Amino acid sequence: MHLFPKEIESFWTLFTAPVVWAVHFLICYLGAAVYCAKQHLFTFDFAVVRVGVAVATAVALILIALSAFLAWRQWRFGEHDPPHDDPTGLDRRLFQGFATLLLSGLSFVAVVYVSLPALLLTGCYQ
Repeated sequence: MHLFPKEIESFWTLFTAPVVWAVHFLICYLGAAVYCAKQHLFTFDFAVVRVGVAVATAVALILIALSAFLAWRQWRFGEHDPPHDDPTGLDRRLFQGFATLLLSGLSFVAVVYVSLPALLLTGCYQ
C-alpha cells in the first residue's frame, strides 16, 4: 500500500513544484519588502522575518521533495531511460514523470536561492 494513490499522478503534478516555488518567492519577497518599507508599524524586528522565511523555505522544500518523489515514482524509479517519445500511454506517463522530476530539481534550487538573501542579511538596508 502506498501513502499516495497512483491517481494523484496527473498532468497537474507537472506544475506542482514551480507553483510552490512561485508562492514561496512571493511570500519571502513581499514579506521582506512590506516589513522593510513599513518597519515603524511593526513591534518585532527583522529576525522574525528571517524566521518566517526559514519556515516558508522548509515547507516549500518539503513540498517540492514530495513532488519529486511522486514524479520519480511516476517515472517508475528510473527503470526506463529517456527519451520517452513513442506515441503510447506508457511513454507519455514516463515523459511526464521525468519532466516533473527535472522541474522539481530546478524548483528546489530556486527556492534555496530565493531564501539566501533573507537568511544572510541581518536587517533592512536603504
